[in-house]
Parts: sequence; C-alpha cells; structure tokens
Amino acid sequence: MNAREATAVTTRASEVTDDLPWIEDGSKIAPKDARVLSRLFLDRLRALEEGTSEYQYARNTLIEMNLSLVTFAARRFRNRGSGEMEDIIQVGTIGLIKAIDRFDLSREVEFTSFAIPCIVGEIKRFFRDTTWAVHVPRRLQELRIDLAKSKEALVVTLNRPPTVKELATHLDLTEEEVIDGLVAANGYIAGSIDTPVSDDESSDGGPKYADIMGDTDPALALFEDLHALGPMLQKLDERERTIIEMRFGQEMTQADIGRELNVSQMHISRLLTRTLTKLRTSLLGA
Repeated sequence: MNAREATAVTTRASEVTDDLPWIEDGSKIAPKDARVLSRLFLDRLRALEEGTSEYQYARNTLIEMNLSLVTFAARRFRNRGSGEMEDIIQVGTIGLIKAIDRFDLSREVEFTSFAIPCIVGEIKRFFRDTTWAVHVPRRLQELRIDLAKSKEALVVTLNRPPTVKELATHLDLTEEEVIDGLVAANGYIAGSIDTPVSDDESSDGGPKYADIMGDTDPALALFEDLHALGPMLQKLDERERTIIEMRFGQEMTQADIGRELNVSQMHISRLLTRTLTKLRTSLLGA
C-alpha cells in the first residue's frame, strides 16, 4: 500500500467508524480477537442510527468477523440431504445476521452462545422446508423428528423396535397420530425407480423397480365404458338388445342378422344406427 492509499484508508476510517476501530477485512480476524471485538461492535451498534454508514460498517464487520461460526455450524450438515455446502453457508449466514440483530448485551451471555443456536435453527428450517421429496404439513415434519428420537430411546429400553402403541404412549399421542407420522416420514426421501429391488450388493445388474412397475391396463378404459353402458343396455327394448347382442356379442354381419330375424339388411342397418345413437347420447350425458 502506498502513502496515498494509506491516507485514503485512514480518512475513510475516521469518517465511517467514529469511535470504532477500522477493520479492513473482518473475516481475517482470529476467533479469539473476534469475540472481544464483537462485544465492542455490538455495544456500539445499538447506539447507532440504522441506515447510517457507521451502522452499516459495524453490522457488516460483525458479520465478517463471525462467519467462522457459520462454517463451524454448517459442518454437521455437510452429509445431510441434497443441500450443497454453499447453500447451507448462505442459509447459516442469514441465521448469523438474525442473531446480530436480536442479540441483547444486557443478558450477559457470550455472543457465540447466542449465535450458534440461531444459525443451526436457520439451517434446520432450510432442510425441513426444502428437502422433503413430498410436501407434508409442518406438524407431521416435526412429528417425524419426535418419532425418530422416541424410537432410539425405546430401542435401548426395550432391546427391540417399539410398537405403534408404545410410541403413542411414550409421546402421549393417539395411535392414529403416530401412524400418520410414520406414513408421512416416507415422504422425506424419494427412492429412485432405478434402485435395485434386492438389497444384496452382489445383485448388480439385477432387476430394478422400474423393471417391475405395472403399466396401465389397455383394457381398463374398455371395462369402464362397458360398466357405464350396462344400465343403458337394460333400458333398451328386447328387439334392440337382441340386435346389439347378435352384432357385437356374436359378431354377426347385418345380412346374417336380417336373415335370422327375417327382415332386410337395410332395416337392420337403420335399427342399429338408431340404437347406437340412443346409447351414445345416454353415455355422453351420463
């Protein structure tokens, strides 16, 4: 840094910081020094008017000096869910900013003791709201966590997995509520259809869930149409039902039906057209 740059920095520091020390890069401050300086900056921040340059300097410097807390808190989540570490750091920084804005020096607690729970809480909310494969109500998301903790505690006590009834008793819930929570927990992580059916590691190349998934039965639509058509066929008179049965049930030609009923093919054609129009109108209007 040359003399001109040094003079500029000194001038800027005197203009911006007033009675606060000028810190060019708060992220380079050692954690031990950051704890001492944070208390000084937090105390001064409460006396400054929000929106002023000095207020912004104090707040931004506090954030920079305490980013190591975010990194520390984020490490425990690095292998959880699909969140990238960069996203977790950003969310944790939001928690740090909230801690700075809410911290009260009069409580006589270390800022780090207050900030870490705020940061961790913000990251947990991020995972709770964004990592579920299927959206479920928040109360069921929270119930999943309670169920997991209860299962761990009861396994130690009972030396076996707990039943629904035992979980309900332990959490003071109804069995229906526990079942809802267990079902909702299935929506936390979605399984890939390319996952092997067998858990055996030696079954590489074996069938996957995609290979055994059912497909739409092509006859299903026909069944639905016939099911809807049944009551309408019952409303036809005997001759109309007979012609329909012979034409579509026995697959007879119009000429064969005419000879069987001793009428002309033209007459059978007119009767079929009229009957099919009646059925089509009834089916579409159902």
